[in-house]
Amino acid sequence: MSEIFLQLSKKDRGDALGVAAEQSRRPAHLLEKDVWVVWALRTMFQSPFGPHLVFKGGTSLSKAYGAIERFSEDIDLTYDIRKIAADLVGENNEEALPPTKSQEKRWTRDIRERLTKWAAEDVLPLLQRALQDERLSATATVDPEDSHVLRIEYEHTAEGTGYVKPVVILEFGARSTGEPCDPIAVRCDMAEFVPALTFPTSTPRVMRVERTFWEKATAVHVYCQGGRLAGSRFSRHWYDLCHLDSAGHAASALTMRDVADRVARHKGWFFPAKDAGGVVIEYASAVGGQMRLIPPRGRLLDELADDYRKMLEDGLLLDDSVPFEKILEQSRSLEDRVNKAMAVVPPVTSTP
Repeated sequence: MSEIFLQLSKKDRGDALGVAAEQSRRPAHLLEKDVWVVWALRTMFQSPFGPHLVFKGGTSLSKAYGAIERFSEDIDLTYDIRKIAADLVGENNEEALPPTKSQEKRWTRDIRERLTKWAAEDVLPLLQRALQDERLSATATVDPEDSHVLRIEYEHTAEGTGYVKPVVILEFGARSTGEPCDPIAVRCDMAEFVPALTFPTSTPRVMRVERTFWEKATAVHVYCQGGRLAGSRFSRHWYDLCHLDSAGHAASALTMRDVADRVARHKGWFFPAKDAGGVVIEYASAVGGQMRLIPPRGRLLDELADDYRKMLEDGLLLDDSVPFEKILEQSRSLEDRVNKAMAVVPPVTSTP
């Protein structure tokens, strides 16, 4: 049996990473973190919770679909709302949406409490036991600023610029079904370059790429309207949308109006947003021919350009020859095509 990469000494892991980095021409610190990302996916989807989880976001586009040429460092997981809140959702509620705005507030409050309890009392001990059982040099903790986020801090052997930290973030949500989704196998990027070693693998349930397109497009729309987005490092959403476009996934998403409408309804209920003037942003209008993918010139655009530069400097973009200006140019074209395609019929109502 071959040796397990994560159980090697720090020196031997460093040597293996050096070989993989030289052959792949990818930064060693990103190859190392990728192994931990796959380990975390394997641990979660082999657990009793696995059948109720859906892997989504940028990392799913990279690891499961190979749709973007970007290292995506963290893990977004949806815990099926029909499982964690079966008593609230009830039967015959296919989209798992609340019947009234007051019910939405109750759902959100109760689900946040249940998710916090689940992450701390079920998931965290699961990760800690797995690390201990496999004798791995890492610790799992609850993020001090967000009880729905768990952190796996691992002993690292390679350094980058500091933009990417030696920490795998698992961010949990539970206000969606995560559908449509499919099981897709994922493996570590460095495995093919060091075949003598054993690396973790996983087959998570992955959100369909078309839904992820609409999730990202509507998030970008909010930003371009002057609305607030959670967290930071936003330029990756524009990069991802352009690569989904180049790979043909945007064209596929434009044929799935039902998925676009579903995303709009879901965000309208659970993630209402306001523009810079305090006016409610209508997601239904965004997916109905009024999508904005280019922010106005000024602070918002400058912040995106600066974040994009930092991604380039730390080696996250494998096709590092793509300038930010080209991303904006393609985004303009994509915005035009999205709006022409989606304005064919009137948009649906997304909010009560």
